[in-house]
Amino acid sequence: MSSSLSSYPLVAPTIHVAISVVLFLSVGFYDVVYGLSANRVIDSPLLTEKIGTNRTIKVDINGNGEFKSIQAAIDSVPEGNSEWIIIHIRKGVYREKVHVPEKKPYIFLRGNGKGKTSLVWSQSSESNLESATLKVEASHFIAFGISIKNDAPVGVAFTSQNQSVAAFVGADKVAFYHCAFYSTHNTLFDHKGRHYYDNCYIQGSIDFIFGQGQSVFFSCEIFVIADTRVKISGSITAQNRQNENDDSGFVFLKGKVYGIGGVYLGRAKGAYSRVVFAKTYLSRTIAPQGWTKWSYDGSTEHLFHAEYDCHGPGAATEERAPWARQLKEEEAAKFLSIDFVDGNDWLPVYKIELD
Repeated sequence: MSSSLSSYPLVAPTIHVAISVVLFLSVGFYDVVYGLSANRVIDSPLLTEKIGTNRTIKVDINGNGEFKSIQAAIDSVPEGNSEWIIIHIRKGVYREKVHVPEKKPYIFLRGNGKGKTSLVWSQSSESNLESATLKVEASHFIAFGISIKNDAPVGVAFTSQNQSVAAFVGADKVAFYHCAFYSTHNTLFDHKGRHYYDNCYIQGSIDFIFGQGQSVFFSCEIFVIADTRVKISGSITAQNRQNENDDSGFVFLKGKVYGIGGVYLGRAKGAYSRVVFAKTYLSRTIAPQGWTKWSYDGSTEHLFHAEYDCHGPGAATEERAPWARQLKEEEAAKFLSIDFVDGNDWLPVYKIELD
């Protein structure tokens, strides 16, 4: 497979956590669309072209569309839908909980860009599922250019009612492009199924990407918010692979981890937890140990907490946890391919690093 080299600037969103951070990052990588050479970024027109539909529902909070509510637009889609339908969400802050039910596949939520189209709810609950601002339970779902936030007050984030999920992803064949996920704790519940996140921004403090999903996070930004009220350092991931035959796992490829305070790359949610960070920039926010088994008392024999060709001050390996793995090229190969999520079979567009 051949590919042509492209390079362009990425602009991170402004983050409001005591200070505002604006990051300008220039990244070069190979673009692959349907496994073919391409020099195009994955944008809304390209996605629309690839899914091949002219069925569009417009949502406008100011009333200049068919609906003023995202949920109302989803409710209008018939059960058993078998063709892609675009729900175009115009710019604005939509304060509502949104549920994409199991019997409504082939929905494309198309925003006007993260920071312009925002879905916001505020709920802290004992149930991760109940607290979620966005709940996706239908397969063949795409979201583009939307910020998804649970803005439950930080003051209750570490009480017994401590779940404040931004998005629950509980279906197979789900993709997010240029989206942002905001919360303080348990931000992204990547529950189950094959998923692809492209150029997304994910913010949180403890276990903020968790679940049993089989997922690739390509060129994503992970922003850490430390909470000084707790004695433990937080963890970016808490992946819950159940056994050696379980295909699930989180792969972070060609991204960036930075933020405020210290954090682990992941913790052992169970005996077969699997997370790989590859070709990723790790800032000093990563604790030298890298990985933790906090709250897990079992053997570390089957944990797959791994890194490959990462860089930055947080990538030093001298003090890594004894079970952490530094992969060789041949060991890492299966995680550097879109085949990890069988993306050739269902993704309309994808990028993957080939060098």
